[in-house]
Amino acid sequence: MNFLLNEDIYLPSAGEIRTGRIVDFRNNEILVDIGAKSEGLIPSQETSGFDSATKALLREGEEILVFIDNPEDNNGNIILSYRRAAEEQDWQIATDLLESQDAIETEIVGFNKGGVLVSVGQLRGFVPNSQLRRDRLQDGDGDSRQRSYQSLVGQTIMAKVIEVDRPRNRLILSEQAASREIRQARKSELFSTLEDGAVFDGLVVNLADFGAFVDIGGIEGLVHLSEMSWKRIQKPGDMLQKGDRVKVQVLSVDQDRQRVALSMKRLEADPWTRIDDLYRVGQLVEAEITRLTKFGAFARVDDDYQLEGLIHISELADERVDQARDIVKPGDKITVRIIRLDSKQRQVGLSLRQVASDKFMEEDLAMLNTM
Repeated sequence: MNFLLNEDIYLPSAGEIRTGRIVDFRNNEILVDIGAKSEGLIPSQETSGFDSATKALLREGEEILVFIDNPEDNNGNIILSYRRAAEEQDWQIATDLLESQDAIETEIVGFNKGGVLVSVGQLRGFVPNSQLRRDRLQDGDGDSRQRSYQSLVGQTIMAKVIEVDRPRNRLILSEQAASREIRQARKSELFSTLEDGAVFDGLVVNLADFGAFVDIGGIEGLVHLSEMSWKRIQKPGDMLQKGDRVKVQVLSVDQDRQRVALSMKRLEADPWTRIDDLYRVGQLVEAEITRLTKFGAFARVDDDYQLEGLIHISELADERVDQARDIVKPGDKITVRIIRLDSKQRQVGLSLRQVASDKFMEEDLAMLNTM
């Protein structure tokens, strides 16, 4: 039974961890051959606390690690601890995890007001509230927070070890750190498979002056303001809010900078492809002045397509106009006549001066007769 160190017998010392072999079970005690002059024993005070999974591992003939708790008690017995050996081994595992920064799956086994307790082998680690995933806990009073904690017990989470202090029995983990790593892994995987033209159901996660950021399953892409709609909009908030679900198409992927350009309007019919069916030269339309320039004013047609056209400064009035603001201002609702359509250049020419022009009188009368 003395199977260690080439059958040589050597005396154990307190605090030492040895490999032993289970040789017998007696009165809830476990006898273990550790290569000493007599077997050591794991006392009933410890074995009575073993759970079913631990008991299943402890079979006669099995090799196990044991901690020398007392090399010789009052009765001359070598007192061993299976739990202490497992804990020491788990502390080493925790230290290795701190160095490697690998994420582990662990179970939430308890909680206090500062966070949750998780199992790391035989150890109990602590995940502070600040290191839990943000959606874990609900805001509210003490009772609702207590119920929120209670609902977490028994759940498994992915976490990373961020602090190990063996003398203080302190083991701190972070679910947020693991979540960031998992998201990054998913992001890298998704980036490698992204293709131009791919369509996703996305979630609007943020708005900026220049567009909207949309999550497409681990990657945040940008829908630029110009790619949100064929209609001209002033700011993203005119069309979207955080939390909206939208369908988007991938325009381009920058693998090096890990950026994705998205579009919403490319999934809608482009009105410019059927501009000649929607409008005609000479047609009167209602429009709103959107902006002024030194060469005229832009106006947005008041219909489902809301195309924007230019009223050249020469088309604002019959008389000479020095500045567009002398005739119109942004927000003005006016009637204008379409005088030019160019689908290739995506341009619409409008005229305020020719609204009452004799040139289009016959067309206007024909239109009135059809109404």
